Amino acid sequence: MSFLTGPLPLIPQGQGERENEGQTVGSIVALGGGHGLSASLSALRLLTSDLTAVVTVADDGGSSGRLRRELGVLPPGDLRMALAALCDDTDWGRTWRDVMQHRFRSQPGIEGSLDDHALGNLLIVTLWELLGDPVAGLQWAGALLGARGQVLPMSTLPLTIEGDVLRRTAAGDVLETISGQASLAAVGSDVHDVRLLPVDAPGCPAALEAIELADWVVLGPGSWYTSVLPHLMLPQLRDALCATSAKRCLTMNLTNETTETSGMTAVDHLAVIRRYAPEFKVDAVLVDPSVVADRAAFEDAVAELGGRPVFGKVGAASGRPIHDPLRLATAFHDIFGEN
Repeated sequence: MSFLTGPLPLIPQGQGERENEGQTVGSIVALGGGHGLSASLSALRLLTSDLTAVVTVADDGGSSGRLRRELGVLPPGDLRMALAALCDDTDWGRTWRDVMQHRFRSQPGIEGSLDDHALGNLLIVTLWELLGDPVAGLQWAGALLGARGQVLPMSTLPLTIEGDVLRRTAAGDVLETISGQASLAAVGSDVHDVRLLPVDAPGCPAALEAIELADWVVLGPGSWYTSVLPHLMLPQLRDALCATSAKRCLTMNLTNETTETSGMTAVDHLAVIRRYAPEFKVDAVLVDPSVVADRAAFEDAVAELGGRPVFGKVGAASGRPIHDPLRLATAFHDIFGEN
């Protein structure tokens, strides 16, 4: 079915447009997925509207996984979260952010077909089916929300992430292959190898172009193996990240004790980056000092990536391992201004 849209609709401009006047941080591409990317975008949209989110498309759990399996589409969940994070702090932006994040719940005792589906996921998939183009669909969703930037998938093909996990048995240690982002994220820290399938999946052309033209590229925070690392495992995307003239900032998580990385130190996190993409270099690594046990060792590890460490309190005042948008925006602003 053909679907003629005409030009993208006009969107309301709120206070956020005036807040960004005079900012000179340039074009920024932020890569990741889930809550980590949302944290970066919530901070970066305070600094610039020339902002592109490049999002992982390997999710296979929850509402996204159901839509992926049933309809053969990209998993929309992380893309939805990125769009929601780019909404302005205006009545329009807050309303559409909440609409996109709304999940359906059936009456008690009833198992409904819409249970746990996020409305934003359904809206995005509707636009994809009508337009036949995942990038165009995301552009229309962004226009509706008044998003301060654009959201792109890292690939236009749904990806599968799998890894070899060390299992300790009575007969000895064995490696077991775990397939799927949701399953791999739950196995713990004994991950010995991670792969993306299909191995020859292409990068999204618009994402590759955005990286090429960016002034800054920001990678992380997020689930290290399933949200951050995939961007360095997709060959065309990794090549673009290594070849771009943009400066690069790697943002560390606020805790090392995630399900994926239990027992790993901040230095171990950097070693994972070097292992999978030894040619990838950074200009700065932003880290909260609370997660660095050995400062000298961390500084040495950052130097091996070609960059400098930037220590800053970027966590929420509550003490929970959640980035505070204003603190994170301040840290990014300082990094962008000093390099």
